[in-house]
Amino acid sequence: MSQINVSTEDHHEPGLYEIRIKGHLDARWVDRFEGLSFTHESDGTTILSGPVADQAALHGLLRGVRDLGLPLVSVIQVHPKQASGLDLNTDTNHNCSRKERNT
Repeated sequence: MSQINVSTEDHHEPGLYEIRIKGHLDARWVDRFEGLSFTHESDGTTILSGPVADQAALHGLLRGVRDLGLPLVSVIQVHPKQASGLDLNTDTNHNCSRKERNT
C-alpha cells in the first residue's frame, strides 16, 4: 500500500498559480477570471496568473476554463520568486489586467 505524504505548510495562505490555456483569450473574458492577469505567449497560449485563495477557488477557476471550452495545457503553483510577470503587490479584488509579453 502506498503512503501519501501531506505537507505541513499553512494551506490558508493564497498560492500563486499559472494556468496555461491553448489559444489567446481576449479581453471579453477578463471579468470571468477576476484577480488574474492575462499573458499572451508567442506559442499561441495564454497564461492566467496570480494569487488564488485556496483549493476551492482554484477548482472554481478550472471549472470556468472548462465551461468556456478552453483547452487546458497546464496548471502550476509557482514560488513568488519564480512567478513570471506576477505583480505580488496587486489587490486581488479588482478586475484582472490583460498584458502582452514580448518574447
